[in-house]
Amino acid sequence: MTLNSYAMLRAVHVLSVLLWIGGVAFVTLVLLPALRRHQQDYATFELLEQRFGNQAKWMTQLAMLSGVAMLWLTDSWSRLLDSWWLWAMILTWAVFTLMLFVLEPFVIHRWLHRRAQQDPQGTLRLLQNLHYALLALGLIATFGGVLGAHGGAWF
Repeated sequence: MTLNSYAMLRAVHVLSVLLWIGGVAFVTLVLLPALRRHQQDYATFELLEQRFGNQAKWMTQLAMLSGVAMLWLTDSWSRLLDSWWLWAMILTWAVFTLMLFVLEPFVIHRWLHRRAQQDPQGTLRLLQNLHYALLALGLIATFGGVLGAHGGAWF
């Protein structure tokens, strides 16, 4: 592979993160507040969010593949020893992958559905708070990744 291949991998990585974390921002800052404001229920959230969930599954895995490929191409595995931002990106990927592929389909979906039957607005509020936490994690990792990839570091 050449430097052009690395540039292509980085572009794929950035686009996948953009679609993934940008989607989380939309769900957190636009969709959930609108649903709560208009007294919509959890079923409406599920219906609207399902397409993004599928997109997020693809984008998280594309981000992982392109990220590992960049580390492999540049033989930069040693950077894992002293780059907090690489670990922030890996942690973010792991949390989202666990949520999207394991917890949401096998645990959270049923739990939220039962909870929404008793407290629809409280369930949407809880969902929004969980999404705030996920968005914060994604934004910290993204900010750190951009900073670190361009030679900057806080600590």
